[in-house]
Amino acid sequence: MRVVSLLPAATEIVAALGATSRLVGVSHECDYPPAVRVLPRVTRTSVDTSQPSGAIDRAMARAKANGVVPIRIDDDALRRLVPDLILGQSVCEVCAVGEGELARAIATLDRKPRVVTLHAHTLDGVFADIRRVGEALDLADEAEELVDGMRYRLRRLQERRAENTTHHVPRTLVLEWLDPPYVAGHWVPELVAAAGGQDVGAAPGERSMRRTWRELAALAPDVVIVAPCGFDVPRAQREYETVIDRDARVLFGRVEFLDGNAYTSRPGPRLADAAELLSQLIHR
Repeated sequence: MRVVSLLPAATEIVAALGATSRLVGVSHECDYPPAVRVLPRVTRTSVDTSQPSGAIDRAMARAKANGVVPIRIDDDALRRLVPDLILGQSVCEVCAVGEGELARAIATLDRKPRVVTLHAHTLDGVFADIRRVGEALDLADEAEELVDGMRYRLRRLQERRAENTTHHVPRTLVLEWLDPPYVAGHWVPELVAAAGGQDVGAAPGERSMRRTWRELAALAPDVVIVAPCGFDVPRAQREYETVIDRDARVLFGRVEFLDGNAYTSRPGPRLADAAELLSQLIHR
């Protein structure tokens, strides 16, 4: 089976199921596990993602206003790969190929592949997506083992934190973008709960929401986790200092940083790692 993944999380799911060898093409953002970095790239973006978050946000807004698709599929590359299965998503058209662009690209192919669309907004949704990919790859048992392992790690983490917490549960705020600030939603509040914190910015399954810095300060968090989508820790740290200094916004009491690109923004196997890392940061 020849598989093309248009989403980093889907690529990680395929790899975790032991099927990396079936991948013949991936998105321009797929970087984990390292073995996939040599695979052909079938997507590209019109936005310079090395810019600061504010510039990226404005570029995305302009693209939407002008009817420009920010992430496109390379039709020629896709045609050459002759995929049997394409893994796409319907959660966010800003950070990955959207359903409309995928449908357009598939219409250009003579041989139509099967398409599996991932659309998780909660941890249960992530588990369902893993099972969906497993079934498509004829690896249903492996997918169930992967889900069971993730559930076990999250449950044990929450149990250990409950045993060690006698009174105060830290009020936790997770930011997935800085300029403008967005509170992380979807599965992140569940990760915070598993990590032994109380998410004060969002409820499980809610979409990520834009807030003002004043509104965020009013939430009175004990700890703020800065984990911008697509940013590693050094870049997130630089970005935070720039945004705060430039706009003279409210400084929070304790701010920690997490690699949002690798962990909280990818609805796949490493969400269990994300919860464990959050636990370390929240209870530092």
